[in-house]
Amino acid sequence: MEHVPPPAEELARLDRELAELDARRAQLLTRRAWLLAALRPTVPTAAPGWNPSGWGAPPGAPAQPWGQVPKRPSAPRGAQNVLLTLGGLLLTVAAIAFTLVSWGSMGIGGRSAVLAAVTLGALAAPAVLLRRGLAATAEALAALALVLTLLDVYAVHAVAAPDTDGLGFTALASAVLAALWTAYGLALGKLRLPLPAAVVLAQWPLLFWAWAVGAPAPVVGWALLATAVLDGAIALWGKGAGVRVTACVGGAVMGFSALMVGLALSLTAPGPLGAVAPGVLLLTASAAAVAGAWRAPKGFARTGGAVAGLAAVAAVGGVPAAELPAGWRVLAYLLCGLALTAVVRSRLPGHAARGVLAASGAVVAGALVWALPPLAAVLLGPVTVLSDVWAGTPDGFRSALGSTLPWSELAAAPVVLALVAGLLGAAYRWWPSVVRLAAPLAGPTTADAGPAAPAAGAPGTDAPGAAGGAAPWPGWSGWSGWSGRPGAGAGGRGRPSAATLRGVVGAGAVALGWGALLLAGALLDVPHALALAGETALVGVLLTLAVRGGGAERGATAMPVTALVASVAGAVSAGLLSLASEGASYAVFGALAALFAGAALRAGAGVPRAVFAVAAVVWGTVITGLAGRSLGLAPHEAAPLMLLVPALTVLLGARLRRNPVALPVELTGVLGALVAVGLAVYDAPFLALVLALCGVLAAGTAVRPERRPVAGYLAAALFVLATWVRLAASEVSFPEAYTLPVTVPALLVGAARRRRDPEASSWTAYGPGLAATLLPSLAVAWTDPDWLRPLLLGTAALVITLLGARHRLQALLLLGGTVLALVGLHELAPYVVQVAGALPRWLPPALAGLLLLVVGATYEQRLRDARRLKDALGRMR
Repeated sequence: MEHVPPPAEELARLDRELAELDARRAQLLTRRAWLLAALRPTVPTAAPGWNPSGWGAPPGAPAQPWGQVPKRPSAPRGAQNVLLTLGGLLLTVAAIAFTLVSWGSMGIGGRSAVLAAVTLGALAAPAVLLRRGLAATAEALAALALVLTLLDVYAVHAVAAPDTDGLGFTALASAVLAALWTAYGLALGKLRLPLPAAVVLAQWPLLFWAWAVGAPAPVVGWALLATAVLDGAIALWGKGAGVRVTACVGGAVMGFSALMVGLALSLTAPGPLGAVAPGVLLLTASAAAVAGAWRAPKGFARTGGAVAGLAAVAAVGGVPAAELPAGWRVLAYLLCGLALTAVVRSRLPGHAARGVLAASGAVVAGALVWALPPLAAVLLGPVTVLSDVWAGTPDGFRSALGSTLPWSELAAAPVVLALVAGLLGAAYRWWPSVVRLAAPLAGPTTADAGPAAPAAGAPGTDAPGAAGGAAPWPGWSGWSGWSGRPGAGAGGRGRPSAATLRGVVGAGAVALGWGALLLAGALLDVPHALALAGETALVGVLLTLAVRGGGAERGATAMPVTALVASVAGAVSAGLLSLASEGASYAVFGALAALFAGAALRAGAGVPRAVFAVAAVVWGTVITGLAGRSLGLAPHEAAPLMLLVPALTVLLGARLRRNPVALPVELTGVLGALVAVGLAVYDAPFLALVLALCGVLAAGTAVRPERRPVAGYLAAALFVLATWVRLAASEVSFPEAYTLPVTVPALLVGAARRRRDPEASSWTAYGPGLAATLLPSLAVAWTDPDWLRPLLLGTAALVITLLGARHRLQALLLLGGTVLALVGLHELAPYVVQVAGALPRWLPPALAGLLLLVVGATYEQRLRDARRLKDALGRMR
C-alpha cells in the first residue's frame, strides 16, 4: 500500500530538494568559472568537445581549492606605479635624512656640489625619460625633484641666510619656487605634477609677506583676495584639469578667508567711516566673483553669483549698520539683500543672476531666522502660566510670557517680518507682473503662468476644468503641484507650477504677517486683555483664510494650509495666555470653540474640516475642565463632568453617521474620556463611576452598526472593569457574591443567542459573562492564602476548558485554560521558589540553553505545530 504523505510534509520535502538543487547548481557554476579562468592564459577558446564544467582540471592548470575562483593578477601598469611610488618615497626619505643628518659633516663646497648635482639630475631626468616613453618614471622623479627643491630652500636658509626672517624668506622662496615650477611644467608639458604643485606654492607668497611685515588685518585681507583672484584666473585659463581643480580649491579657501576678514572688520567697525575700508575690500571681492561668474561654467557661475551678492550686501549694508543701534542693524542688511532682486533686470548671465538671487534669499532667510527667537517666546511663553493657573491678570503682555529676552535689542524683529510679509503679499497680488519680470531668468516653471496659458481644464494646466472652480481643499489634492513627477504642474520636468509658487508666496505672507503682529504686541507691551483680544481676532482671520482658501487654482493650497496651522498654533497660545484669569479663560476658550465650530460648518469636506471639528471638541473639553475648577471640585470629582463633551461627540457621531468628520470627532471624544479616567484614577469609587459612564457612552456608540464591532467589546470591557474597581474599592473579599448573579443570566442570554444563531461567536455569547466572574476571582485568589478558593476556581476553570474543547468554543477554551494555568502557577509558585533555591546557580542557565537548542533544532516542526494550533483555534466559534 503506497504511503501518501500529508500536504505539509510533502511541501517541506520538495522545498528541501529544491534547496539542494540550487546549492548544487551554485557549486557547479563556481567550478566552471575557475576552469575558465585557468584556461584563459593558455587557451584562447575552448577546444571542440571540451566541457568546461567537468570535474578534472586541464593539464598545467594551477591547483585551486574547490569552490574558489582565483583572483586575476594585477595589471603591469598598476604594479609599475606601485614600484615607482615606493622608490620615490625611499629616495625622498633618503634626501631628507641626508639634509638633516649628514649636512653638517661636509664642507661648503661638498654641500653645494651634492645639492646641485642631485637637484639638477632630478630635474633633467624626466625630460630624458619622457622622450623614451617612460612617463610614470618621469612623474616619480619629478615628485622627487619637487621635494629636493624644498630641501634646497631649507638648506640655503639654514646655512647661507640663517639670520633672515623666516616668514619673509618663506614668502620669497615660495614665489621663486612657484615661478620655477611653472616654467618647468610648461617646458615639460607631459608631466602632470609640476603645474598643480606650482599653484599650491603660489598660495603663500602674499600671505607670508603680509605676516612678515606685520601688516594690519585689512592688508592681510587684500593679500588673501589678490591670491584668490590669481587662483580664479588660473582656474579659467589654466592648462589641464589638475591645475584648474587645484586653483579652484585654493581660490575657494583664500577667497573665503578674505571675505571673513572683511566681514569681521565691517561688523566691528567703530562707525560708518571705519566700515568703508572693509566695505571696499568686500566690494572688490564681489566684483571679482562677478567677473569670474561671467565666464565660469553653469555650477561655478551660480556659486560666483551667490558669493558676489553676499559680499555686496556685507559691504554696502555694513556702512549704515555701523551707525544704527544693535537691534536695528539687521534691517540694513535686509534692505541691501532685497535690493539684490534688481538683478532680474540686469544683463548678467542667467546662471550668475540666479546665484545673486540665491544670495538675496539667503540674506532674507537669515534675517527671518534672527527674528524667530522672540516669535517663539511669544508663542511658547504662555506655557509658564500652567504652573499657576488663575493667579491673576498680569500687568502687560510681556510679563505674561515669562521670557528673559532682551526685548529692547529686538525692536526690529516685527519690522523685518512685516517688511518681508508686505513684499510677499505684493508679489502674490501682482503675480503676473512678477512672472514677466522674472521670465528672463526662469525656466518653464514660470513661463507658463502668463496670460497666454492654456484654458482651464486643458491638459497640462493646473486650474480645474469644472465651472465655478473646485473647492480649495479637494482631499488635499492641491499638493500634486509638488509631486516632482515628470510633467507635474505647469512647469513640467518635475518643477512646481506657477500656481504652486504663488501659493507658497501667499503662505509666506500670511505666516510672516501673523508673526509680525504678535511680535509687535509683545514689544509694545500692550495690556493683557488687549493681547488676548488681538490673538483671538487673529485666529478668526486665519480661520477665514483657511476656509476660503487661496483661490480655485489647483496647487494653490499652501496659503490655506499655512493659515490652518497658524490658526491652531495661535489658538493654543491665546488659550494658554488666558489661563492667567478665570474670566479670560472662559471668554477665550468659548470664543475659540465657537470660531472653530463655525469654520467646521463652513469648510468643505476633507482634512481641514476634520481639523476644525477636532479643535472645537478640544476647546470644549478644556471648558468643562475649567468649570470643574470654578466649582471647587477636586480632580477626581471633576472627572464625571469631563465626560460631557465625549457624550456630545457620541450624539454628534450618531448625527453625522458615515461623514468623514465623524470618526475624528469621536476619537477626540475618546481622548477626553481618557483624560477623565486619568483624573479619577487616584480615587477608586470615582474611577468606577467614570468607567461605568464611559461604558454607557461606548454602548450608545455600539448601537450604530458601523461602530458595533469595536464599541460593543469596549462597552463590555468597561462595564466589567468598572465592576472590578468598585468591588476593590469596597474591599469585598468574596466578589463571587456580586459577580455570579451577573454571570448566570449573562450565560443564559448567551445560550439563547447561540440557539438562535449557531454561527455567533462564543466571545460575544459567553465571553462577558465568564470574564465577569473568572477574572475578579482570579485576582483575589492570587492574594488568598487559603486553599479553598484556588481549588474551587481551578475546578470551575477545568470544567469550562473541557466544555470549550468538547463543543469547540474558543472563548470557553481560552478563558478557562488561561485561568486554570494561572491558578496552577499560583499554587506551584512556593515550591518552584524552594526548588530554585536548592539548585546550583549554573543549572537554570544550562537548562535554558538546552531548551533553546532543542527548540532551535526542531524549529520547523514547532512552527508547523503552532500553525496547526492556530488553525484549530480559528475554526472554533
